[in-house]
Amino acid sequence: MNLLLQAYRDPQSVRRLGPSQWDLLVRQARHANLLGRLYLRLQAAGVEDDIPERPRNHLLSGAQMAGEQRHAIRREARFLREALEPLGIPVILLKGAAYVAGGLPAAQGRLFSDVDILLPKARLADAESALQLKGWISSATDDYDQRYYRRWMHELPAMRHVFRGSALDVHHTILPPTARLKPDAKLLIEAAVPLPDLPGVSTLSLPDLILHSASHLFHEGEPDNLLRDLTDLDLLLRHLARDPAAWDVLVHRAEQLQLAGPLRLALRYCHRMLDTPLPERVQARTRCLEGGLGQQLLDAMYARVLRPQHPSTADALTPLARRSLYIRAHWLRMPPLLLAYHLAHKAVLPARQETHPLSTEQVALPADVKKAA
Repeated sequence: MNLLLQAYRDPQSVRRLGPSQWDLLVRQARHANLLGRLYLRLQAAGVEDDIPERPRNHLLSGAQMAGEQRHAIRREARFLREALEPLGIPVILLKGAAYVAGGLPAAQGRLFSDVDILLPKARLADAESALQLKGWISSATDDYDQRYYRRWMHELPAMRHVFRGSALDVHHTILPPTARLKPDAKLLIEAAVPLPDLPGVSTLSLPDLILHSASHLFHEGEPDNLLRDLTDLDLLLRHLARDPAAWDVLVHRAEQLQLAGPLRLALRYCHRMLDTPLPERVQARTRCLEGGLGQQLLDAMYARVLRPQHPSTADALTPLARRSLYIRAHWLRMPPLLLAYHLAHKAVLPARQETHPLSTEQVALPADVKKAA
C-alpha cells in the first residue's frame, strides 16, 4: 500500500486516514526522505490541522531539519567560494545545493547528504589541493576506490571536512566518461547562472538542472532516494512551465547534450506518477508516453523502485526490480569489460564498511538543531 504517493498526489486524502495508516505513512515518508516535503505539501493544501499530533511531530521535524539545512548549505557555498575563488575556479552548485541556493521550489523540504559542485576537468588537481588546505579530505581509503574514481568516474572521491563534518562531491561532468551518454560539461559550465545574493557562486541553468536530475535518476542503481528525486523533477518541471516557451528550450537542450533519453523517462514517470502537466507538443516531440516491449519492462521495474523502499510497498517482484535496476545502472555507466572487472573486484574484495556522521541523509547541523530534530 503506497500511502505516501497517495498523500503526495492528493493531500486531501489524509483526512480519511486512521491511526495505523498515519503510522505507516510516516514510516514510508521517512524511508523515502520525504518527511519534510510531505509536511509542507499538506500544509499548503490546508490539511495541517487534520494531522494527528504524533505524526505531525515527525513530519514537522523533517521540515525543520530541511529548513536548517538551507542555512548550512549557503554557509558551505561561501566556504567553497573562499577556497576556490583565489585560483579563479568557479563554484557551480549542483542538485540539492543548487535548489537551495537558487531559491527553487525543489528546495522545499529537501534533505540531502552532501554538497555537489561542478568545475572544469583541467582544474581538478588545483581545486583538490585548495580544498585540502581548507580542511576537506578524501573519505575513500581504499586504493582501488581512489583509482576507480580518478580514472573512470565523473567526480573525485567524496570529500569530508575535518571540523564541520560536511560532505562534498567535486564533479567535472555529470555522467561518468565511460557512460554511453556523453554530455559536454563545457556547455553546462558556460550556461551557469550567477547567484546575486551569493557573489562568486553559480548554479546550472534551470534546463540543465532538470537534465542533470533526470540523468542522475535514470543512471542510479540505488533506489532509496529515487522517489524523492522524482518529486524534485516534478517541482522543477512545474517551475519551468511558468514560461510555455521554456519547454522547447528544455527539449532542444536535451538533444544538444545527448540527454534526450533521460528527459523522456523523466517526463514519462513524472506524468504517470505525479500528474505533472506536459504540453501536447512536448509529448509528441519526446514520445515520452509511447513505448514498446522494452519500455513496458522498464515500466514494470520503475513502478516498484519509484516507491518508498519500505516493506509495505513491496511485492514479490520488488527484489528482482531492485537487482535489475542495479545491473541496468552499471550497464549504462560502464563498457562490458570494465563492468566485469569492477563487479569481480567488488565481489572478491568488498569495500570496508565505514560509518560517517552524515550517513543518514543530512548535512552537518548545529548541535542544538540536531537535538531538536
